[in-house]
Amino acid sequence: MNKPIVNVALIGSGFMGRAHSNGLRQVKSFFELPVEPVMKVLVARNEKTGSIVLEAFGWEELIRDWREVIDRKDIDLIDIATPVHTHSKIAIAALEAGKAVICEKPLAFNLEEAIQMAKAAEKSGAMNMCNYNMRAVPAIALAKELIKSDRIGDVNQWRSAFLQSWLVDENFPLTWRLQKEFAGSGALGDLASHSLDMARYLIGEIESVTSMMNTFTKQRYKPLADVGRNSKSSDELGEVTVDDSVWALLRFENQIYGSMEATRMATGQLCSHRFEIFGTQGGLSFDFVRMNELEFFSNTDVDQEQGWRKIHVTHPSHPYISAWWPKGHSLGYEHSFPNLYADFFRAYTGEEKEIPTIRDAVKTQAVMHAVEVSAGMGEWVRVPKI
Repeated sequence: MNKPIVNVALIGSGFMGRAHSNGLRQVKSFFELPVEPVMKVLVARNEKTGSIVLEAFGWEELIRDWREVIDRKDIDLIDIATPVHTHSKIAIAALEAGKAVICEKPLAFNLEEAIQMAKAAEKSGAMNMCNYNMRAVPAIALAKELIKSDRIGDVNQWRSAFLQSWLVDENFPLTWRLQKEFAGSGALGDLASHSLDMARYLIGEIESVTSMMNTFTKQRYKPLADVGRNSKSSDELGEVTVDDSVWALLRFENQIYGSMEATRMATGQLCSHRFEIFGTQGGLSFDFVRMNELEFFSNTDVDQEQGWRKIHVTHPSHPYISAWWPKGHSLGYEHSFPNLYADFFRAYTGEEKEIPTIRDAVKTQAVMHAVEVSAGMGEWVRVPKI
């Protein structure tokens, strides 16, 4: 039986553009989908970089201007993997044209833009998603199942820390991620958005926050050309206008309490995204550096056997794993993208799937907004109701 075709246009050919390209290429090879995604058009401002990505991942066509794909009748889905300050303009134009939209996180430059995106999505009625891919890491999806099945009882506390070190080097250049006019925020949007989305996904909505933010290195040399982490410095200094690190205490609507830390200044930590969840009958612990493992503690074990057990989340009974390799074979960061794309394409045809829609992502943006306001005021701030 022929499946409905979903022609995709991807906007962006940098780090996330490659990650999205790989996810789209793999999803149709490993998952049984109700539709046939076609990698139709890649949009890249840099023709050289775009040509490399096109050849590497099998896109059919390369163009330079994203506006050209908005009204094309042969495009069904627009996938946005561009810097944050461009998200709302592209997404709203695509939604108004009736296209389905996938947008990279954080959803928008600020809360106001995020709300406008949600309004456009609701008016359009088109399928949409924000790419919070950590939800599709099998160990995290298993944590969700264990919480829902009451394996750790009533949750009391949440702790998370997202730790990276790539800004410890004071000679790292002033790329777009370090400038508020392009990134919106620093560690808050880049890292903490994942942690806050994860807290909402696993625990529940956040009612209020109190927070601190800091920029340790105030000035950096401007890049000769902004090519992300591969940029080379010039001799001209510029101001860093985003946060290096952010800390927050969280009060959830369901009277759970928590903490969140996110930093790009954690010496020795390349990409450690940790969380711990403590309940009345047990606990859960995860660290992205061991992403195939979920630690589980149960008070219901007999005293002699109580202790943290390590679940290697690679069995076909675990979320997403049956689509991949024989049991015991680990997955990597890149697999979270096709996992989430599989959920999206199933939801695209009406199947019930819990995906991070634009409306859902606005709620994470609202928490980010409250964190930033609280850091400026030095007091508890309620999260805006969306």
